Amino acid sequence: MVITRPNILITGTPGVGKSTLGEEVADLLGMELVNINEMAKEQNLYDGYDDERQCHIIDEDRIIDELEEGIEEGGLVVDYHGSNFFPIRFFQAVFVLRCDNTVLYDRLAARGYNDKKIQENVECEIMNVLRDEAAESYDSKIVFELQNDTTEQMEKNVKTITDWVRDRQGDTMES
Repeated sequence: MVITRPNILITGTPGVGKSTLGEEVADLLGMELVNINEMAKEQNLYDGYDDERQCHIIDEDRIIDELEEGIEEGGLVVDYHGSNFFPIRFFQAVFVLRCDNTVLYDRLAARGYNDKKIQENVECEIMNVLRDEAAESYDSKIVFELQNDTTEQMEKNVKTITDWVRDRQGDTMES
């Protein structure tokens, strides 16, 4: 596949700031933001419900099918906590947001997450689960880890990502 605008994935534990950062990056660059959770909800792309975690289970195959055309056109900012089910060819960069566990705990509590869900997500962050998943799923040259605890860090991360994309826009990329 040859594209002229890069596709990027913003990933990380729930609560690290993926959606906020993704919205800002997409707005600044005129790219399309695809929030996988919102897409699944709007199009009913579920494969069941997890009673223990109190959340839907997305149908990964249908998500991939829905993304295919936009990926081929390029210019997508994809926001999702997981990364390992996306084909390698989909993204030219994967940005893994990280967050201090105390900050993350407060953010998840403010969302109304129950104690079990908060604990599971904080442990996921402590154990580097999503960072490791991205590192195992993609070439290390395209995986970037960004700390995202404060407004200042968020602003720096927006600049880092927008600069990265601007440096590559217009280039023809083989994926």
